[in-house]
Amino acid sequence: MDFLLECIGFSPEQPLEELIELVRVQGEAAPWRGAPENHRRLPLVDGLELRIDRETSDADWNILPHYVTKRRLRIAVDDIRSVPDSRFDALLVGWAAPPVREDDESANNLTWQHGNTLTSHAPGAYAISTYLTDARRLPNEVPHGLVLAVSIAGFALDVSYLGADSGASDPRVFENEDAAFIEPLGGLSEPGGCADVSLRIQEVVPLVNPITKQLFDRIEACAPERPHSLFVSRWQLEADRLPQPRKGLRIEGTFMFTGRLAGGLPGPRRTARGSFG
Repeated sequence: MDFLLECIGFSPEQPLEELIELVRVQGEAAPWRGAPENHRRLPLVDGLELRIDRETSDADWNILPHYVTKRRLRIAVDDIRSVPDSRFDALLVGWAAPPVREDDESANNLTWQHGNTLTSHAPGAYAISTYLTDARRLPNEVPHGLVLAVSIAGFALDVSYLGADSGASDPRVFENEDAAFIEPLGGLSEPGGCADVSLRIQEVVPLVNPITKQLFDRIEACAPERPHSLFVSRWQLEADRLPQPRKGLRIEGTFMFTGRLAGGLPGPRRTARGSFG
């Protein structure tokens, strides 16, 4: 996953050992992870951070980018799965932007059920899967259909198209007013934390990596209920002769989604009907 660092302004030639040592020395303990000497974060710019993790003190380090967005996306839980070799992470699988229950006056306290099975027929709802980096906050049992508030962002594994809407590869993107298409790789039966997306760009925020001084972009892309924050590699765009992202263009590709819990967890005296924190 080292190439994901390209999405936030680190070149393909960047020595990873130097970055790991920088985060280890100058970083701080990563919340909801594990021992501070094995889980550290280094804030960069605009909510972005580098995260290094290892399971034990003699294991190899993993290094990944993360974006701490203030937006919350409601996801009705279909399943929460453990992640092999990463006991502090979990894979959340469910339906984003589920409808608000009409009998819930507060609209803060939600459990979405369609019979006993979540379905894609509710207006606006779409399947999604994302890695949660603060899995330790989850209770031992999370009720099926509980609506969690999560803050997530996508980092490009590959961008296959960047251009006008007329070049969109899948006609399904125009089935809703946001002209959005998001589908977890493997579907809901065998999902990873990655998804194929086709989204219209709403805003592009240029940023500068404070370590490398390289430019990169935070892309806000239209989707039901709330936009998604996306990051792409300028090196990949240049190699594939794709244009730089700008407002109004469509972006298509495969993205890995990661994030954290932002609310909706049951409190000590509540079950599924907890309020967003």
